[in-house]
Amino acid sequence: MKVVLQHLTKIFPSRDKKDQNAEVVAVNDFNLEIPDGKLIGLLGPSGCGKSTTLFMISGLQAPTSGKIFFGDDDVTALAPENRGIGLVFQNYALYPHMTVQQNILFPLQNLKGENRLSKEEMLKRATDAAKLVKIEEFMNRKPSELSGGQQQRVAIARALVKMPRVLLLDEPLSNLDARLRLQTREEIRRIQKDTKITTIFVTHDQEEAMSISDYIVVMKLGVIMQTGKPQRVYDDPANLFVAKFLGTPPINVFTGKVESEKLYIGGEAVLDVPGAEDQEVYVGIRPEGFILSAEGKLTCNVSGIDVMGRDISVVSTNENSLNPVVRSIISADELGNAAGATVKFNLKPAKVYLFNKETESRVYFGEQVALHETILAEMEAEGQIYTPHDGPLPREADDRVEADKPYVEKKSVFSKVKGLFKKNAAEADKAVEKPSLEAENTDNEVNE
Repeated sequence: MKVVLQHLTKIFPSRDKKDQNAEVVAVNDFNLEIPDGKLIGLLGPSGCGKSTTLFMISGLQAPTSGKIFFGDDDVTALAPENRGIGLVFQNYALYPHMTVQQNILFPLQNLKGENRLSKEEMLKRATDAAKLVKIEEFMNRKPSELSGGQQQRVAIARALVKMPRVLLLDEPLSNLDARLRLQTREEIRRIQKDTKITTIFVTHDQEEAMSISDYIVVMKLGVIMQTGKPQRVYDDPANLFVAKFLGTPPINVFTGKVESEKLYIGGEAVLDVPGAEDQEVYVGIRPEGFILSAEGKLTCNVSGIDVMGRDISVVSTNENSLNPVVRSIISADELGNAAGATVKFNLKPAKVYLFNKETESRVYFGEQVALHETILAEMEAEGQIYTPHDGPLPREADDRVEADKPYVEKKSVFSKVKGLFKKNAAEADKAVEKPSLEAENTDNEVNE
């Protein structure tokens, strides 16, 4: 089932009685086409509007404006139970007093009219759904007798038993430990491939989204930042936000400038950038984009070396870096070149990204231009629309990258309380001293 979102907007009214105009725009003019049978990841930090988008698709929240289509059907005003969706919540939302079988059967028992099934049909569907998620041996248990991963599978089975047109998953793995999270996300991918149900998966975990999604949609403050295949978005970020959000360890960001098709970080000419115009830029370098070399063009001060088995992470600093430290991943064979107080690096052009300092949009140079055009052609051939954010990036109050942001020490709660006690004690001392002085003056007047 193809899902199309047209100019979808959700605005929550102000809760501030003094300022009724302080509305919250959770989703802002959201346009997206989700192909039939694909798994799409809505990815972004907390508060970016991904869950709100999911709830509007499900019908739990009504959009302020815009339309939602399932295939050719306009479902914008349709009730959730009539949309043919299966929804899995973050907290599973299982009925604790019911067995696994009863939980899975519950949506079928609520069907009415011509959609009503016989008892035998309902049991068969419940058993098939349980087998699909591999929990058939737990049918007589209650949710409290299951692990977190097993409870999640019950929630997925309950969503699938209705044979939905669209499956919606709202951060379904956030309550699981690391091992269970890995196992369950592989199961979700397997189930989606087996059923071929169009699936929309909401998460803030980039690793989850990139590992199981056919396409990802990176969001910020209710706006689409970029869409595309996970690896393509990682290799070809459209703006600084996407580059910083994707990648572990995170991308290293420096201040720099382009002069005469050369990239300068500080006073060092670190890379040729043919085709780039002269301008102030932010320079993003992936940790795997460094080449350790005695004749390297970028100089950093060594802080430490982290051994990670096959790879080595050189931790260093540079006065032009916006990150507290610069992380460079090298092979163990290169470790001998990392001796001393400083290290020098050459850079891999494909792993270096330039962004305009004012707009933070991508500045392409050299072979990156051809790579970008190839990605656009691939997406067009697959019927996908390349959707980078066009125009100024949405801003939070403290979101702009600042090279020289002054450090302001914040007082702890303990120090604030301690200071309050000192202030109260001082005021109490003054209050005691004042009456005694007045009494002394009165005695002097009597004696006179």
